[in-house]
Amino acid sequence: MSTTTLPAPTGAKAGGWRLSPVALRWLCLAVLLALWEIAPRAGWVPPVILATPSATLIEGFAEWDFFASALAFTFGEILVSLIFAYGLGSLIGLAVGLSPFGRAVALPLVSSFYALPLIVIYPVMTAWFGIGPASKVWFASLYGVFPVILSTAAGVQLVDRNLITMARAQGARFWPMMVEVVIPAALPAIVSGLRVGGALVTVGVVVAEMLASTDGIGFLITQNRTMFRTPQVYFGILLVLVLAGGLDMLISRLERRASRWRPETGQQS
Repeated sequence: MSTTTLPAPTGAKAGGWRLSPVALRWLCLAVLLALWEIAPRAGWVPPVILATPSATLIEGFAEWDFFASALAFTFGEILVSLIFAYGLGSLIGLAVGLSPFGRAVALPLVSSFYALPLIVIYPVMTAWFGIGPASKVWFASLYGVFPVILSTAAGVQLVDRNLITMARAQGARFWPMMVEVVIPAALPAIVSGLRVGGALVTVGVVVAEMLASTDGIGFLITQNRTMFRTPQVYFGILLVLVLAGGLDMLISRLERRASRWRPETGQQS
């Protein structure tokens, strides 16, 4: 008599259930939020140090007009800083990556500056540009430009030389070859640098606002902290997380698409 083996239920493996990465991520988030809510209420952490998520949302949305204005201000600074960091970083990275001499001279310098705690130069920028948006934009742009330079230069350096040789053999000039061959081949590495640079730009703007500013999310966080308004402090932090997470999700999608744009190097039969 033959026996029929029934398929295992979806999600079961090796006699047990296995959560998908997405479900596991949401489960960890739910546990974290539950612990965050319970800890102040149970007296494990003083409420003046850690406000509950419920109190954070209630107090934050009660003052949404102030937070919305600050969020728009910070977003504008981040957007301008990203334009500078991405534009300058990509151009410098391309120039350095295409030149062996440039790589030998510039890359060690860029790596050294990238390792420095750049926050120490922010007082100099406030002396030059004041405490307005200009100092935040320049500081955040400088903070985010170095990973873009390094990733772009590395991506260009790793481009298959056969692609460049074939393009030259077909009479391609410099700029068409850059646009159609070099940049698409180096795009996955470039986008990875944009992801890191975008996160650093967000951090740079918010930290600069916390140190010296009269507007923005960082300014509200510092102002509420000095008045011991803990729920408002955490609401500002949540808004920063939303900004950083949204930018990271956008670049992650671009990174997945860029991985499919790499030119084929194999020969077709």
